Amino acid sequence: MAKISNQIVERIEAIDQFRGFAIILMVVINYLSGIETIPDWLKHVPDIGMNFPDLGTPVFIFAIGLTYSLSYLRRCEKDGLKITLGHFLRRYLAFIGLGAIITAGQSALGIKTELLDWGVLQSIGLAGLLTLGVISTPTWTRLGVGLGLLALYQILLDQFWLEVVLGSQHGGLPGTLSWAAILILSTVLGDIFHDPKRRKSFPQLSLAFLLAGFALTILVPVSKNRVSASYDLITLGFSGLVFSIFYLANYKLPFFSAWGRNPLLLYLLAFLVTGLFVLPGVPWWYVEAPLWLIGIQTMILLLILSSVALYWEKKGFMFSM
Repeated sequence: MAKISNQIVERIEAIDQFRGFAIILMVVINYLSGIETIPDWLKHVPDIGMNFPDLGTPVFIFAIGLTYSLSYLRRCEKDGLKITLGHFLRRYLAFIGLGAIITAGQSALGIKTELLDWGVLQSIGLAGLLTLGVISTPTWTRLGVGLGLLALYQILLDQFWLEVVLGSQHGGLPGTLSWAAILILSTVLGDIFHDPKRRKSFPQLSLAFLLAGFALTILVPVSKNRVSASYDLITLGFSGLVFSIFYLANYKLPFFSAWGRNPLLLYLLAFLVTGLFVLPGVPWWYVEAPLWLIGIQTMILLLILSSVALYWEKKGFMFSM
């Protein structure tokens, strides 16, 4: 098993900043998704095509992939293989369990119509478990596995799964193969970034993924709802380029960093705070709210969560699951 270079053990601020950006993006997208007065370009595309909100989940998955391999190696060196595997199994099973609880709560509040909707946390959790099966393999082996999994999923989607996937949230169980491909390929980019000798090639490789995704749209339509191969490559490349901006800019961004220290807790807390706007059940207050009111509510949501994030940052609190 590879050893960790002493040059990469330090905490890289840009990763926390990017993770904070990713979770803020997901929180805002989730909040706006239940409001009818939001223009279509600020909503998920029902099928073929892509709007900015369709970037939320893959950006967060990319943030996980950036440190997945490094975290795995660190724990193996510190605690051994058995304990490390147990830790990662618990982590991603917890994602699935938390997602199921959130889905059930949304169903009870009437936000979701199906009790067994497959949510984003379930997708991430199962993708994390699938990635665990290959995380100890060499970087270029994972590249082949990720691309191969992407091709296999697209073939199965086109031949057998399209109706099931389109009728599910986040692609349902079949779509998890595609989310796993994004995560596995994200770990490849993570390896490139964390290797000082190869780090300079990180933006170029991210751009290559982005351009490959655009080229693939000739054969495969881009679609978040289908979790199509072109969608995966475009969002993977986009995420890598945005992270490159955070890293190369080298700015101190305490707001984003604070969010990035405890992303999962803030994501879960966002559902509770959103209840302040959803629970009254008055259409003009949330579902049919005018744009000016939506803006105020979004600012209040972010203000509450940012205050909590900055307080935790001040106290040095970090939650590691």
